[in-house]
Formats: sequence, C-alpha cells, structure tokens
Amino acid sequence: MTEFVKLEVEAGVATITVSRPPVNALNSEVQDELRQIAAECGRRTDIRSIVLWGGEKVFVAGADVKEFARMSPQDMQRGATALSGALDSIAQLPQPVIAAVTGYALGGGCELALTADFRVSADDAKWGQPEMLLGIMPGAGGTQRLPRLIGVAKAKDLIYTGRLVDAAEALEIGLVDVVVPAAQVYQTAHAMAAKFAKGPALALRAAKAAIDQGMEMDLANGLRLESHIFASLFATEDKQRGMASFIEQGPGKAEFVGN
Repeated sequence: MTEFVKLEVEAGVATITVSRPPVNALNSEVQDELRQIAAECGRRTDIRSIVLWGGEKVFVAGADVKEFARMSPQDMQRGATALSGALDSIAQLPQPVIAAVTGYALGGGCELALTADFRVSADDAKWGQPEMLLGIMPGAGGTQRLPRLIGVAKAKDLIYTGRLVDAAEALEIGLVDVVVPAAQVYQTAHAMAAKFAKGPALALRAAKAAIDQGMEMDLANGLRLESHIFASLFATEDKQRGMASFIEQGPGKAEFVGN
C-alpha cells in the first residue's frame, strides 16, 4: 500500500495520482512510492496507457525544500540519485504516458512532467525550473530532458533565470502539447490515453523504445535499432489483425488485442 501515490486502472488506462497536500512536494516517501507504482505499471499487461496526475489544484510544485535544507552534501549524493531514479522510473515506462497538469509544475514537478510522452496543461498553469533562485540547479532531469525537448537555448533561459512561464508560452516553446481550461485537463489527457489503450500495445511499446533509445544514438545505430524492433513486430497477432483489416476494410478499422 502507498500513502501519497495512488494507482487506478480502468479499461486499459492507468491513472497515477500524486496526492501529498498542499502542493504534492516530492519528498523521499513520494519518490519511493513513484518507483513502486512504476514497477507495478511496467509489469501489468492490462495497463495500455497512463495518465500522470496531481489533482485539480496542483500537479507538483517541486521537491520538498525543507527536506533538502536539512541534507548535507554527502546526504545529497545519495538523495540526488534517488530522486533522479524515481522520476526515471516513470520515464522508462513502456506504455504511452500523458501528464495532466493543473496549477504548478515547478522544479521537480516540471521534471516529473518531462518524463511523460505528452503534456496537457491547464490554461492557467505555471511551468518552470526555479532551482537557481535557491542557489542550486535542476537535479532530476531538468538539465537533460528539458534541452532535448525545447532546445538548448530555451532550456538555458528557463534554468539560468529560474523564471516561470505561463501555459501559452509553454505551448509556444514546445514544453507542453495541449492547453485547455483547468476543468478539462484530466478529461483531455484521459481521452488521449484511451485512444492509445485501444491501439496495438506491443507496437506502441516498440515505437516508444525505438524513439527513446534511438535519440541517444547516432543515426546509423538508431536505424539499425529501428529495423530490428520493426521486424520483431511481424511476430505479433496485432500485425496480422492490422494488415488483414487494412486489406479487407481499409485503414483505421482494425481491432487490436495487444498481443
């Protein structure tokens, strides 16, 4: 049982909810529970897609600064690895993941959202990496995932200044993918996840692995990886279903079973 991170599954869509009032700060307990929930999601074949959610008021407003303030450099050598590993456990999930963000996604909260494949933002949400204002820097993926997503110059701007950006700017720079009114954030993210849940699960997992792993390779090795993963899908039932449906009925009508 977990206290601060909950998992609910319905019709192939899992919702991972961080709930540690008032602002869902990522203390060590939340980090441990994220790893536990991620491990469960990775094992379960009934989970086809995932929504990452912090509730109606706030996504995650950052790490637990009070906990950080008590830590020595030696403590943080261990703590930084634990924090980064907790968020990376979400990034490594094989299923498509959509972050549904209301209120604030700051510091560790922004870094948590960066682990998702897509980000749905409330139109009044605030985003940023304000660690520089505390005399430190992002330590759970901000200096690595953010520039890969929005480009080096834009990432340096946000990290060096610590400034917050609104949803409109986040959309403009590519930090978020969809902006909707706050009341529609979860519904929108869940609808996206539901579409993926009806898709060919193994092909979706394969595409995510090819993209994520390929981005860390040079082009030649990435293409070899793609060819290998592509060929492996020809052993799946969904490949048979998809191609038979295409030949008989045209595109977009296949019913996949996830095998």
